Amino acid sequence: MKPVLIHTHFHKRKTGVTRSIENVLPFFDEKFETYLYGYNVAGNKITTSKLKSILFSDREVIVHCHRNNEMIRMLLFRFFGAKFKLIVTRHAETIPSGLTMKLLKKADKVVTLIQSMSAQLGIENTVVGHGVAVDLFVPKEHVALPNILQENRILCAGRVRKAKGQIVLLEAAKVLKNHKDWALIIVGKIDKPAFLEELKAIAKKHSIENQVYFMDETRDIVSYYQASKIAVVPSYSEGFSLVTAEAMSCGCSIIATKNVGVHSSLIQHQENGYLFEAGNISELENLLQQQLNGEIPLLGKQAREEILKNWSAAKEAENLISVYKSNEQ
Repeated sequence: MKPVLIHTHFHKRKTGVTRSIENVLPFFDEKFETYLYGYNVAGNKITTSKLKSILFSDREVIVHCHRNNEMIRMLLFRFFGAKFKLIVTRHAETIPSGLTMKLLKKADKVVTLIQSMSAQLGIENTVVGHGVAVDLFVPKEHVALPNILQENRILCAGRVRKAKGQIVLLEAAKVLKNHKDWALIIVGKIDKPAFLEELKAIAKKHSIENQVYFMDETRDIVSYYQASKIAVVPSYSEGFSLVTAEAMSCGCSIIATKNVGVHSSLIQHQENGYLFEAGNISELENLLQQQLNGEIPLLGKQAREEILKNWSAAKEAENLISVYKSNEQ
């Protein structure tokens, strides 16, 4: 009989964490009886009653949690006698709170996403980077987007807030003024309406307001990647930066901040993308200008090759299975 693997997801929004779980689940079915416990995530759902019957059985069970509320739920089952191996992924790059650290120390294995996160965590952990569903995030030509007038598009996807660097991008995007056939599309959940107004004011200041589009968060992000020639990730901080990997998988020529999240591991500057210092408007502006003028090449093909080689969901699942099967505590 196969061991049981249960991933948990208790969160009101679908996020990068959600996508990362959905990406890897299909690759576990050969070796595990796989379930999802929670909501707002696609997969083979398990009810609480069935969960209890498995946790309190004699079967080999592995539970993989991703957030504090999920860990607390599972540790309560353990308190009442449930026996299972608890794996926890730390998705944030910030230093954990006291509560989070206490919970992490109760896990059998802790997974981090990038080396810098691993180094500063302060407890033993294994680095397993996210992987992309490379059969879903694929390049596709001639993808149209409703209400976007320009033929060529630059995409910025993710939460719309100051830490994500959209101010830097809007200031650098003044180069669009001389390239009327290019648009900048910013897709993501807006944390504060006042920040959106600040971004719109920058676009208006540079007379590019008719070339800048703001779109709500969407589950159909693939079509936005496919419709864009360039993707910019100007973040000051990232836990991993799955959007960067997804954009590369779809063949976007990527421009991202160096030494942020996984950017400098994913991207070799001028080989499969471009890197710039976080907050450096002139450096980003120069890269955009050179790309729009055709002075430096679009590197979407090379970006896709990097993801296929090193950053697929199958690769992530393979690395996680090694963690699950490890007998070390």
